[in-house]
Amino acid sequence: MPLQATSGAASYDAFGGGVPVAINYIEEVFSTFLYAGTGAAQTITNGIDLSTNGGLVWIKGRSGATSHRLTDTTRGVTKSLASNSASSQLTESTGLTAFGTTGFTIGDDTDYNTSASTYVSWSLRKQTKFFEIVTWSGDSIYPRTITHNLGSAAGCIITKNTTESSDWFTYHRSLGNFQAIRLNTTATPFVSSNNLWNSTSTSFTLTADLGMNESASTYVAYLFAHDAGGFGLTGTDNVISCGSYVGNGMTAGPQVTLGYEPQWVLRKNITAARGGPSTAGSWSLVDNMRGMSQTTCPFLFANSSAAEDTSTVTTGYIIPNATGFVDTYTYPDDTYIYIAIRRGPMKVPTSGAEVFTPVLGRSANPNYLAGFPVDLGISEYRVNGSNSTGSRLQGSNSMNTASTGAEASDGSLKWDFMNGYYTGGRTTDFVSWAFRRAPSFFDEVCYTGNDVLRTINHNLGVAPEMMIIKNRDSALDWAVYHVGMGNTKYIWLNRTDAALTSSTYWNDTSPTSSVFTINTTNKVNSAPSPYVAYLFSTCAGVSKVGTYTGTATTKQIDCGFTAGARFVLIKRTDSTGDWFVWDSARGIVSGNDPYLLLNSTAAEVTNTDYIDTYSAGFEISSTAPAAINASGGTYIFLAIA
Repeated sequence: MPLQATSGAASYDAFGGGVPVAINYIEEVFSTFLYAGTGAAQTITNGIDLSTNGGLVWIKGRSGATSHRLTDTTRGVTKSLASNSASSQLTESTGLTAFGTTGFTIGDDTDYNTSASTYVSWSLRKQTKFFEIVTWSGDSIYPRTITHNLGSAAGCIITKNTTESSDWFTYHRSLGNFQAIRLNTTATPFVSSNNLWNSTSTSFTLTADLGMNESASTYVAYLFAHDAGGFGLTGTDNVISCGSYVGNGMTAGPQVTLGYEPQWVLRKNITAARGGPSTAGSWSLVDNMRGMSQTTCPFLFANSSAAEDTSTVTTGYIIPNATGFVDTYTYPDDTYIYIAIRRGPMKVPTSGAEVFTPVLGRSANPNYLAGFPVDLGISEYRVNGSNSTGSRLQGSNSMNTASTGAEASDGSLKWDFMNGYYTGGRTTDFVSWAFRRAPSFFDEVCYTGNDVLRTINHNLGVAPEMMIIKNRDSALDWAVYHVGMGNTKYIWLNRTDAALTSSTYWNDTSPTSSVFTINTTNKVNSAPSPYVAYLFSTCAGVSKVGTYTGTATTKQIDCGFTAGARFVLIKRTDSTGDWFVWDSARGIVSGNDPYLLLNSTAAEVTNTDYIDTYSAGFEISSTAPAAINASGGTYIFLAIA
């Protein structure tokens, strides 16, 4: 059990025996985890240490009408509250049954674990400048000051009487100290002439107006920080924000600037309880695991037991970008408050298996079993080379790297799995290259063209060394930047052409660790077309973006790996040549190695030996053709360990 510390009459879980633990990464304190109910006890492994450090688990059924269930380490594992109800806490023996060092365990309660039903869980670990839990026993003395250990001023405080039926009274910094809003209802804020909260960096104060200190009652408060820093290598990165924005009634906005891309957003219209029939004035909950994109954005509502709502008529979309998000369904001049949590991972990967896998198709669900949540999937049918490329940010749309064709709706694409993705029935005749976004390895950016020379923000953390960009609504070539060609040249992913020179692509400007530059060609920046950019860089021991000069003899390419490459993409740039792909799922061995072409629908070729194994990277065979190893030829490549 977590250690307890006291501060006045309030208690809180101590951090590491009273000393705050140095945490640098959001993935160590927050997790969205999707799971399927089994009707029997199961353990959810999400990497969050709740038993040592304390925290909150919030669970909601997606496929059916179930109450939200909030269980925390301070009140105890058998005590749950429902955010959609004013009811007092329940004592449950078959709900959440244990907090662990890497997650939690659940029993067979129907709100947590009905067989064949789907669920989402959000786990928030206690950590200074992120999240805190405080409890107290009421004494009917007002004002009552409750101290906390958040380590910064709270951006939002959600309080609940756990003993009696009572609303969830909530403080939000955008409302100030003289207003309170109820989490469990659609109502607009309660306004007082008195200071209801007097929220500071070390405490908040309760007054009689809200009655949150009555004798014989016990209370809990969940505190969320706001732009407090404390994360990242320098300890200055923000990972949680509590703010507000004004609606404009347009599908193109408003744009909410956070300084990072969010993975979880809770938002509420505080001007009026209006909206679609199922969402009027509701507290809308979205996350990137269930989907936050222009085509997929399922909503749950903190104040409702309703199943997941996928109707954009009543909810619109919350669309994330590199610096915040866009809300596509707002009323003009209405004010919305929100809590947003930063997307992870923030930590640079140390193993290729953490962020990439080549995998053959299977009939089970998901049919591409990657072992991690997939952000980008490129799949090919090995029999005829047909290609489907999609991503979490693109939602249910896909494209073909061998075609200029625009993005098309693909209802079979599903990304809401913790261990892979789904594209419909598959067999081992299909192969997928599955990527996870991570600093220094791979990032993705969606943006809208504007016909003006500009920079685009990204979150790769280092300068991209390879960028693949596609206009999503027009039949145009795939534009590729590669550091080996330089910032004056471009090449097309869907064609065999050699590299070409033009300033209309990158404006002769190299990408930086925060932005890349695009000029006015319609391949990368035509108004008002939507675009997607896939960004890659060299990550020590994980990936290598590089070049080599052909020799027509055996040639070893050192990528800094220790167990060889599991993926190799090669393109000749000084002359024509295909985009060759090899992977370890189909075989990178000392003999013949099957390859596919990203720019062609030709079937897999299995009877050639153009590359071989090499522990530090890969080896080019002396028998490789001019498209891979011509003497004096220049080549670009992407290799992943």
